[in-house]
Amino acid sequence: MSIVVTGATGALGRLVVEELLKQVPAERVAVVVRSEEKAADLAARGVEVRVADYDLPETLAGAFRSGDRVLLISGNEVGRRVPQHLAVIAAAQTAGVAQLAYTGILGGPEADFDLAAEHKVTEQAILDSGLPHTFLRNGWYHENYTGHLGSVLEHGAVVGSAGAGRIASAARADYAAAAAAVLTGEGHLNRVYELSGDSAWSLAEYAAEVAAQTGREVAYSEVPAEAHLSILTGAGVPEGFAAILVDVDAAISRGRLAHTGGDLSRLIGRPTTPVARAIASALA
Repeated sequence: MSIVVTGATGALGRLVVEELLKQVPAERVAVVVRSEEKAADLAARGVEVRVADYDLPETLAGAFRSGDRVLLISGNEVGRRVPQHLAVIAAAQTAGVAQLAYTGILGGPEADFDLAAEHKVTEQAILDSGLPHTFLRNGWYHENYTGHLGSVLEHGAVVGSAGAGRIASAARADYAAAAAAVLTGEGHLNRVYELSGDSAWSLAEYAAEVAAQTGREVAYSEVPAEAHLSILTGAGVPEGFAAILVDVDAAISRGRLAHTGGDLSRLIGRPTTPVARAIASALA
């Protein structure tokens, strides 16, 4: 039996693998990747590399073995994820895996924004498959914001259309630690975890924290949704994805990403990373 991580060369996947290697021998860990070359460093550490492509279902036939514990990290190509995920689920079902954990989105069926649609379909498909499962409904990542600090400092503004809505984000590494916990621990089968940070903050508070840490003038600039869309597309964000981001801000304004239920900190056995620390790390 192996613990198998799909999408293991992505940002979240690599962090999950690193967490696993702290807890179990490398020979117990396998990764499913599109590019063997990108996983060469993992292979050198004793991790088994299984090459497969979400878009080529036939390549998934050897990706999983009976008794494996599998983490399906959701694909990053919005609009193409349902057939990709269905192919992985079918391969896992055929192999007879012991656990299929899935990284969905905070709120699950109750999430009423566009980005959640493919996650909801995937969760239902996993339920229909009858596989023992664990739903890891990830909230927003700090990195969704700290990854753009250069632009924020250049313009002296955090631009959005989320109003006073609050965001209970956490570090990507926190979510990775939670995934490793359910893959290595017991008592997680057929469970749902709503994962989010211990505290929530508004974009105005985020801007104020950036200003405090940098000594620069930074403020939150609230704009109408239409203007927000234009700003994003003008910055080079593809229109379809820009529309999704604007829709997420609308969801934030409705409180959809403000949940602070504590599942994440309980799974990882420590408080979640504060956003202030994430800003400091990004600025370092």
